[in-house]
Amino acid sequence: MRPDDYFDVIVVGGGHSGCEAALAASRMGCLTLLLNHNLDNMALMPCNPAIGGPAKGNLVRELDALGGEQASAADAATLHLRWLNTSKGYAVRTLRAQCDLRDYGAHYARALASVPGLRVYQGMVKEVVANNGRVEGVVTLAGEKFGARCVVVASGTYMRGLVHMGMVSFPSGPLGQMPSRFGLSESLMAAGLELKRFRTDTTPRICKYSIDWDSLEIQESDPEPEAFSHWGKKRVYRGHFCARTRTSPVTHDILKAALGSSPLATREIEVKGPRYCPSLDDKIMKFPDKESHPIFLEPVGRDSREIYMQNFSTYMPPDVQREIIHTLPGCERALMLKPGYGIEYDYVVPTQLEPWMETRAVKGLFCAGQICGTSGYEEAAAQGFVAGVNAALLCLGRPPMVLGRDQAYIGVLIDDLTTRGTDEPYRMLPSRCEHRLVMRHDNALERLCPIGRELGLISDKKWAAFERKREKISSARVLLRETRIPVSEGVNAALREIGSSPVLEPTAARDLLRRPEIKWSDLRAVAGVEIDAEAGLALEIETKYEGYAERENRRVIRLASMELLRIPDGMVYSKISGLSAESAEKLARVSPRTLGQASRVPGVNNVDIQLLQIAIENDRREANGI
Repeated sequence: MRPDDYFDVIVVGGGHSGCEAALAASRMGCLTLLLNHNLDNMALMPCNPAIGGPAKGNLVRELDALGGEQASAADAATLHLRWLNTSKGYAVRTLRAQCDLRDYGAHYARALASVPGLRVYQGMVKEVVANNGRVEGVVTLAGEKFGARCVVVASGTYMRGLVHMGMVSFPSGPLGQMPSRFGLSESLMAAGLELKRFRTDTTPRICKYSIDWDSLEIQESDPEPEAFSHWGKKRVYRGHFCARTRTSPVTHDILKAALGSSPLATREIEVKGPRYCPSLDDKIMKFPDKESHPIFLEPVGRDSREIYMQNFSTYMPPDVQREIIHTLPGCERALMLKPGYGIEYDYVVPTQLEPWMETRAVKGLFCAGQICGTSGYEEAAAQGFVAGVNAALLCLGRPPMVLGRDQAYIGVLIDDLTTRGTDEPYRMLPSRCEHRLVMRHDNALERLCPIGRELGLISDKKWAAFERKREKISSARVLLRETRIPVSEGVNAALREIGSSPVLEPTAARDLLRRPEIKWSDLRAVAGVEIDAEAGLALEIETKYEGYAERENRRVIRLASMELLRIPDGMVYSKISGLSAESAEKLARVSPRTLGQASRVPGVNNVDIQLLQIAIENDRREANGI
C-alpha cells in the first residue's frame, strides 16, 4: 500500500453523519479520507429537507456549540423558519428550518473542500478490513485499498437497501441511489457485529404550480430575525411558505380499499419502522376510527417546483398515491412528480458500541448515524460528530469524549443507543431527556462551547465572541441584582399596564423578572434598566428557570456518584449472588462501564443495582487485599 493510500481516519459515507465525522476528525489535525458513492450527493436530504424541531433543534444547537457544521449548513439553506412549542415554555422551545436541499449539500461540500488534510473521494466501500480485533482499512467495489488507524462507518440506509412501492420491490438506496449490496454488511458481520433490519418511508412530491394555494391555510416564517448557528447572522425569511391541508373520510376509504396492495398490510414487510412518524398505511390500520390527519405542503428548494407532503409517507402503488392526493383540499389537480416509497435496510445493534461510538468487537472501528438504528438528519449528524471526534482522539492518544445525560441532548441520544438499544428507528424527543429544564436551546453555547474549544474545534474568533457574550450576561446579571426598584406610583402604574401586581417595598430588578408575566424588555419601562437584547433574553430565561435549575443540579449531583463508580473490566455478572439470570444476561450483553449506565439497562431493577454495587465494592476490597 502506497503512503498516500494510508490515513489516520477513513469515513465511509457522505451523508449528514459522514460529513460531520470527516470535518471533526480533519479539523482536529487527522489526515482523513471521506469515501462516498456519489460526490454529487454530499449531505443528501432524501426525505423532508427540514432541520430542527422538538429535541432535534437542540441537537443542532449543541453541535454548533461544540464546533459542528449542521447549524451553519441550515442557515445557508433556510427558506422558511419558525419557532416551535412557543406556548410550552423555553425548556422545549426550538427552531425548525425548511431548507433548500441543494444549498444545504453545497454548504457541506464547500466546508469539506476547505479543510487541509481532508481528502474526498468517490468510491463505494464493499469491505471493512479488520484483523485480530483491530481495524486496518477498507476496500472499495473497484478493488482499491485504503489503510487507516480508525474507520467510521456512516452508511445511512444504504446497506442492503430494498425499496417498496406497492407489491413491487427492488434493490435501491434512497431516491434511486445505488444501494450498498456488495459485501459491506457481510464484512461487518464477519468482524463480529450483529446486524438487524429496519424500515423507513418517504412521501410523494407534487408540482407546486398544480396546487390551489388560495384554498389552503398558509404558514409564513416567523417575523423576528433568527439563526440556528450561535455565530450566524439572524434573518427574517420571506418568499417561501408552508401550507396545511387534511385527509378526509374519502381519502381513508380509498386507502382502506387499497390495503391489499400495501406491503405493510399484507405483511410482505415485517421489520419495524418509525413509530413517531408513521406512514399513512400505518395510520389507517392503527387508527381506523380517526377521520382526518393533517398534511403539510413544504418547499424543497428556492427554484424547485417540488413540494414535499409532510405526514403523507406511504408504501402504496403510484396509481393509488395519485388517487389519494386528489382527495386532499387544494390538491385536486396536483401533479405527482415523484411517488413515495418505503425502504428497508441493515443496521448495527447499537448496544455493541462504546459510549464514544467505537465498536467493542473491533478496536478503531466506529459507527454513526442511521447504521446505529436512528432516524433523522440531526441524530445522524450528532453521532457522526462524536464518532469523528473520538476517532481523532484515539489517533492522538487522548481519552475519548463522552457527553453525559446531564450535559447535552447528544449525551442522552448516545447513552440511550449504547445502553438501552432500540427496537425501532430511534428519534430524539424532549421526553427522553430527564434534564431538559437545564439543557435548553438557549444555553447550548454556555454548556458546550468550552468542550469544543478544548477539542480545537472552536476558532479564536468564535471563542472571542463567546467570551464577549458571557461578559455581557455577567455584567447584566450584576446590574439586575444591584438595581433596586422603588415603590412609586410611576413604577406601579407601569406594572399595572403590563398586567402585574404593584410592588409594596423596594425590590431587586432580578426578583421582579422572576414574575411569569414580566419580560426583560419590560424592565426598561418599569425601572429604566437598559440591557443588551441578547443578554436580557438569556437572563430572563435563566431567572425564570432558576428554581427548577437548582433542584435539577442537586439531582445531578446525587446521580454523579453512580456515574463515577466504574464496573471492573471482565465482571462476571452470572456469579453475582442474588442477581437473576435474566438481569445477568442483559448486563453481560450491554457491558456497561459504570453503575449509572447499568441502572439504565432495560429490565435491570433497583435491587439488581444494589447487588451490583456490593459486587463492585467486594471486587475493590479483593484487589486491595482488604
